[in-house]
Amino acid sequence: MRKALLFLFVFILCVSNLEAQTDFYKGKTIRIVVGASSGAVSDLYARAIASYLPKYIHGKPDVIVQNMPGGGAMTAANYVYSVAKPDGLTLGAIISAIYFSQLLERKEVQFDWAKFTWIGSPEENDELLFIRSDMPYKTLTDIRKASEPPRCGSTGVGSTGYYFPKLLEDVFGVKFHIVTGYQGAPEVDLAIERKEAHCRAATVNAFFGREPGRTWAKTGFIRILIQSGEKRDPRLPDTPTIWELMEQEKVAEASRRVAKVVLSPGSFGRPIVGTPGIPAERVKILREAYTKVLQDSEFLAEARKRRWEIKPLSGERLEALAKEVIAQPPEVIERMKKILGEKN
Repeated sequence: MRKALLFLFVFILCVSNLEAQTDFYKGKTIRIVVGASSGAVSDLYARAIASYLPKYIHGKPDVIVQNMPGGGAMTAANYVYSVAKPDGLTLGAIISAIYFSQLLERKEVQFDWAKFTWIGSPEENDELLFIRSDMPYKTLTDIRKASEPPRCGSTGVGSTGYYFPKLLEDVFGVKFHIVTGYQGAPEVDLAIERKEAHCRAATVNAFFGREPGRTWAKTGFIRILIQSGEKRDPRLPDTPTIWELMEQEKVAEASRRVAKVVLSPGSFGRPIVGTPGIPAERVKILREAYTKVLQDSEFLAEARKRRWEIKPLSGERLEALAKEVIAQPPEVIERMKKILGEKN
């Protein structure tokens, strides 16, 4: 009899704990803090995901998006890591390249890349660099010979718009005048339309996943000079990859290794993260819900209309990648400092 009562007590306790866990999000609001301005691809992805996420979380919480641009997503990353409560109610949509700032020990960094709670990413991505077609540059060689470097717009040092051209400078001896401080991608695009800036680096999916990139490519307003993938993207069959050009110019192996590290942000895509210390059962709920969103037929139909290529990465995979990229030897970090202007 006593054993039966003990078993019943344990069973009721387990059921009560399970109900408490699954009911946590009932009546709550999840906030996704986006480290970019409204209209940027990171923002568009976050809003699309936010509209489907309640469908797959028990209790159907509200999910809202808050834009927090600044410093190439540094402001948002710092907020999610250091300010937000570790309750699973605040997530961040951040730019993966900001881990460079941690490797370079910049004082504005208030996070540890390896200790974020990783929820997932909708894609892996490659980079490209384009320039206004009315500029007299058809190749990187033309830019290398230029007496005055073209101006490339960028939101900050952790963004694709900054690190990709800086890598090209280091590897190929070209020169860009990189103008930082734009709030987001739409502001950089506007600067290019006004000819305040001439060029910009972006991810391939971002360029083709929103306007004005699609129209610019269709009308010939811009010329795409280079892409970062190991193979040419089907949408860019005539644009050489950085690896092809390094092979043609017989670039040293050391430079190739550094290029691999600097281009690693593409492996993270557009990650969604949470604060460290979120209870394990809530991490499980969020990861599973996020995965289900990226498999949702309606979401996938919307993604196709937007020309997004959905190639999901799990939170577990991102967690492992984060630990890997942060563990870099001193010689790689020294070279990165040179590329990113930390060292003369």
